[in-house]
Amino acid sequence: MSRIDFYVLPDQKENGRALLACRLAEKAYRLGHTVYLFMSSEARAAAQDDLLWTFRQDSFVPHERYPLTGEERSPVLIGMASPVEVNAQVLINCTEALPEGFEHYERIVELVDSRTEVLAKSRERFRQYRERGFNPETHKL
Repeated sequence: MSRIDFYVLPDQKENGRALLACRLAEKAYRLGHTVYLFMSSEARAAAQDDLLWTFRQDSFVPHERYPLTGEERSPVLIGMASPVEVNAQVLINCTEALPEGFEHYERIVELVDSRTEVLAKSRERFRQYRERGFNPETHKL
């Protein structure tokens, strides 16, 4: 059964969740896991792609956009394609919806900040996971 973790940031910084996604993707990559950063729009995917190159000066997270343009595959993928299509171990959900096909990932990461609308949608996803028989955990940062 998949492990589901909600990481709750204590503030409402504009790019707080995007930076957290970078840190968690880096950690998963360093632990030898493959990662899919599931994005809600092309603009967010492009911004996340750029941020992975610059979020920390000494960081290197090999990544590329999905769908892939060549045969090589980086351990970290960024895309808007349904998670069902992508073969990875860790799904970092950067959308406001419950990802279709999340069940085939070993680990699902949900990113939350203290904005009212983000909290409300996160609570709804938490409830949906529970309704499907999962026991998500919450980590306050």
